[in-house]
Amino acid sequence: MSVYCGRSPVTTFGRLSTARPGLRFPLGHRHPLLLKGDYPERAGGATPVYPAPVLEHPTAEILELAGNAARDNKKTRIIPRHLQLAVRNDEELNKLLGKVTIAQGGVLPNIQAVLLPKKTESHHQARIGTPSCKTQPPETEDSSQSHPCSEKEPTPALSA
Repeated sequence: MSVYCGRSPVTTFGRLSTARPGLRFPLGHRHPLLLKGDYPERAGGATPVYPAPVLEHPTAEILELAGNAARDNKKTRIIPRHLQLAVRNDEELNKLLGKVTIAQGGVLPNIQAVLLPKKTESHHQARIGTPSCKTQPPETEDSSQSHPCSEKEPTPALSA
């Protein structure tokens, strides 16, 4: 069975066929794959131009987010961990690649709130600088009774 492939995908009118539509993906690599697969019986020279942007856009998106993750981690190379962080932190990419396992990607950092230590009132008040006494002063008009926490040592008077 012979396969008709039309014009060569590499050169068309003296220019690369990837440069003319403004694509980055190499069309010369995609064309034989289209012919080898069970897709079309005949494939023209412009056939790989159509799926190229479909593949190029998500790839560019993932690489941009992974580059941002690498920069956040003060690295210059993108490793599988950065790809994992990029995919799982993006809602649409996570939905698209939800069932995909990225080798050496690890997991997202996530600690459940139940497992975190409880913050006590005394630690919170100590940071603010308020007294840690929880008893309220008596609300009587008799000022002779004072609250035990509010008792302060008398300050010596400065002689001038």
